[in-house]
Amino acid sequence: MNTAQQQEIEAIRQLAQDRQAIILAHYYCRPELQDAADYVGDSLGLARTAAGSPAKVIAFCGVHFMAETASILCPEKTVLAVNPKAGCPMADMITAEALAARRNELPGVQVLTYVNSPAEVKALSDMCCTSANVVDILNSMAADTVLMTPDQNLAAFALEKAPGKKVIAWEGYCPVHHRLRAEDIQALKATRPNAPVVAHPECRPEVLALADFIGSTTAILNYIRQTPGPEFIVVTEEGVAHQLKDTGKICHFPPEMVCEDMKKNTLADLRRALETLSPEVRVPDHIRALALAPIEKMLLKG
Repeated sequence: MNTAQQQEIEAIRQLAQDRQAIILAHYYCRPELQDAADYVGDSLGLARTAAGSPAKVIAFCGVHFMAETASILCPEKTVLAVNPKAGCPMADMITAEALAARRNELPGVQVLTYVNSPAEVKALSDMCCTSANVVDILNSMAADTVLMTPDQNLAAFALEKAPGKKVIAWEGYCPVHHRLRAEDIQALKATRPNAPVVAHPECRPEVLALADFIGSTTAILNYIRQTPGPEFIVVTEEGVAHQLKDTGKICHFPPEMVCEDMKKNTLADLRRALETLSPEVRVPDHIRALALAPIEKMLLKG
């Protein structure tokens, strides 16, 4: 980090203190935003931190559905989307109208929705989950048949660990993780034969089959920190490497593991959001009332 960035971060943190704000950042954000944040985490950790914070303002460095989730959990707080143009392609692959139509075709099923989804979709769901707790939540559901939305790869991963469940998967995916094929990982393994492969469950099943460890972003970081060995093949977004900068571990990523939407958030955006207390994300009351219970159940698991 250069001196100008450090000075900007110090000014932003003072501004956040004056605004009684907490700054939250996802692991996939730019390194300087992770350094500016009060808390850096994955979707589950960010949601729990937002819900438990006494701050009056939540400045969210992430993508839009994350700020929506914070708004659902904290309607009394001002939730800021640091860059409102930072969306999630996976979340855009499902709508409330499409989910309602699918539910009508599948009487008796329960719906389990990944947190990477619009608030209106969560409102039509029985439970929500993150990659950290999807298996526990799927196994806890009463119905034998579960419609999992919107990530087909997370559904396939969870199904393997949920004997007795029938899972119908929505056909959504994360473009960053889904584009990888087995041959991409095999090529890396050929050059780093002693490096364990750690992968996010948003990857295709053929990629996960080559992994030594599969887990959420936080679980991946913990595995790398706790596992002996100098280097790892890391199959998720490259922003996680910043959290390992002081460990001496070397991370090898497949090419182009970059979430362009997460990278849209900048220090200038964060400062502007705190100065103007905008743009604010507020989920309408009628949607929030329906989406709250599935999200609260999610926070109790894993």
